[in-house]
Amino acid sequence: MKCTVLGAGAWGTTFGQVMADAGNDVTMWAIEPEIVEGIRDRHHNAVRLPSVAKLPDNMTATGDRAQAVKDADIIVVAIAAQFARVALAEFKDLIPDTAVVVSLMKGIERNTKKRMDEVVREALDLPAERFAAVSGPNLSKEIADQPAATVVACENLDNARKVASACTTSYFKAFITSDVIGLEMCGSLKNVVALAVGMARGAGYGENTAAMIETRGLAELTALGKAPGAQYAF
Repeated sequence: MKCTVLGAGAWGTTFGQVMADAGNDVTMWAIEPEIVEGIRDRHHNAVRLPSVAKLPDNMTATGDRAQAVKDADIIVVAIAAQFARVALAEFKDLIPDTAVVVSLMKGIERNTKKRMDEVVREALDLPAERFAAVSGPNLSKEIADQPAATVVACENLDNARKVASACTTSYFKAFITSDVIGLEMCGSLKNVVALAVGMARGAGYGENTAAMIETRGLAELTALGKAPGAQYAF
């Protein structure tokens, strides 16, 4: 398939590499000329992902929005969450009618308190069946050379399978679900629990305290997820 990644940060570039390794033709879009030139001409993102010496030959880059998304089957959004709505407004009239739009972003929009699935769909006027979210224990530097997995969520399971197929390789496995809300909430809120555990560690507390925070955090995360309609992920 023809895949596009909007945003060439560490995670966006890594996900582009995964899709290229899965056999897709991948175009990275970035606003930084040096990143575009590096990926396009040298297959290397020295600014955001210097640890990967050479990106696949079937990866290229452009700074032109229309060129980036033209005829794309899958469009991946890997933009900083708090700037996503503004950045995506420039792409609203350029997205192909049949493209599936995938969000790699984790977070809640500060001024609206909306999830990233809501932000992307509103910004692009996108129907639910053409939106997918990807989330999991995915550290970009490790995925480059260590086995990992993720979850693809879409109300339309056929489109979830389409995205999962486009990012499944020998070292990266994608599972699917229709629970977009659950995946989005887990992806955002787990970080709050992790920070609390880290604070407890930093204060000198041990395993009992960490376990208490994790257990209570999971209970609160579940309640917060179920409130807006999360299903399977909880």
